[in-house]
Amino acid sequence: MSDLSGSYNAVTWLLDRNVEEGRGAKLAFTDTLSDLTYGELQTQSKRLANLLRRLGVRREERVAMIMLDTVDFPTVFLGAMRAGVIPVPLNTLLTPDQYAYVLADCRARVLFISEALLPVVKDIIGRMPALEHVVVSGADANGHKKLSDEIATESDTFTTAATHADEPAFWLYSSGSTGMPKGVRHLHSNLAATAQTYASQVLGIREDDVGLSAAKLFFAYGLGNALTFPMSVGATTVLNAERPTPARMFELMNKYNPSIFFGVPTLFAAMLNDATLKSERGGKKLRICTSAGEALPESVGNAWKSRFGADILDGVGSTELLHIFLSNAPGDIKYGSSGRPVPGYRVRLVNEAGVDVADDEVGELLVDAPSAGEGYWNQRVKSRQTFEGHWTRTGDKYIRDAEGRYTFCGRADDMFKVSGIWVSPFEVESALITHPAVAEAAVVPEADPEGLLKPKAFVVLKPGATTDGLHEALKDHVKQKIGPWKYPRWIDVVDALPKTATGKIQRFKLRG
Repeated sequence: MSDLSGSYNAVTWLLDRNVEEGRGAKLAFTDTLSDLTYGELQTQSKRLANLLRRLGVRREERVAMIMLDTVDFPTVFLGAMRAGVIPVPLNTLLTPDQYAYVLADCRARVLFISEALLPVVKDIIGRMPALEHVVVSGADANGHKKLSDEIATESDTFTTAATHADEPAFWLYSSGSTGMPKGVRHLHSNLAATAQTYASQVLGIREDDVGLSAAKLFFAYGLGNALTFPMSVGATTVLNAERPTPARMFELMNKYNPSIFFGVPTLFAAMLNDATLKSERGGKKLRICTSAGEALPESVGNAWKSRFGADILDGVGSTELLHIFLSNAPGDIKYGSSGRPVPGYRVRLVNEAGVDVADDEVGELLVDAPSAGEGYWNQRVKSRQTFEGHWTRTGDKYIRDAEGRYTFCGRADDMFKVSGIWVSPFEVESALITHPAVAEAAVVPEADPEGLLKPKAFVVLKPGATTDGLHEALKDHVKQKIGPWKYPRWIDVVDALPKTATGKIQRFKLRG
């Protein structure tokens, strides 16, 4: 990738470059209610930067964003970075206590929030000593500052802050599936690092692409999908402020005909199992899809390809590394695996002693990434445990085959041994969902009467499926698929599985 050392502001490359190259009138973002061209976004981001200056926010200070995916999101995010201020997009599904923790942790001076989300934080706003202003995106600001009114009065002239390539540009808080979220500090150079590696060399994004991402902008995955990648080539993004249900995704795909659809495994499976699914649904121009968050089961990838004629590039990424670093690629797809290292990234698999393992041996995945975060805010111990010089520990267990492909085995704390042999919950889950009655599955270790660990499964059934004879049928099915010692000894049928906002199964909540 190109050298981004020295003075560099990500907004200059992502946004201003597009206007300078003649794309000022081109549609950058649409949220089904409003459109924003690259030229309009440039103007709005400059006005937002002037607003922050008027509100007294100084360079390197933080502003929080609890915002739905509308055209106001890129305005605030890019406007803050233009001013050298650090935007902190937050998960829109957190609880009041979690918001209180994060707002206090990052010491945000200003909170930008969508009107629909105000009720969640109304009781905590007054308890945040650093918070001085609340600016609302929407029609009714409920007594706070209204974003559209505030920026309408600002000048569209602003000298972009001469930030450094290694200067923090924005923070992303981890999903916090097993505790309070951790703030990952990302640099101005990190955005281009993901665009010039994965987006350019694997995804092959083009100026004429129209993208639709199920993952929201506050996620690392969604931020790349819907902002960094399209803006890196002057493409167009369809934003979705609503929940990414199968019905909503099909509605947007049929209306806007995206050429790229960025999804997650649970959504791909749900869309395939949608009762109203018709063979022609999915968009006429769809050429490629991506998946991340959890490993994509082989059966889901094959079914999607058969139904829609578009491959899914399954990969793995993280908040700490900003986007995907292992991926399948066009012409090099093996469903069930996470593919190979993205150009520009190096990976290792190590055992508990930190020694590299051989092919076909399970090891923890370490990544040397140009997009790695600087560390966790106010979490020195965890930073040192995760960021080890050039290498970042992912906490994922993988196995590498002789062809250099990596296959996900589970989180480091999810793996367990049965009869002395490592068992991957994901492998058992993948086998279970190939049964025609099963829509979703989660597997955890459970102690038998002798105190030995065995797999226990929780399954969600497809519409119309019954439990008659199901338990024994599923056990036999797994035995035949992946081996007799890996079958689940206990099977519970449930209505839904606990998940994070990114769709990752929270297995720890299922453990006895």
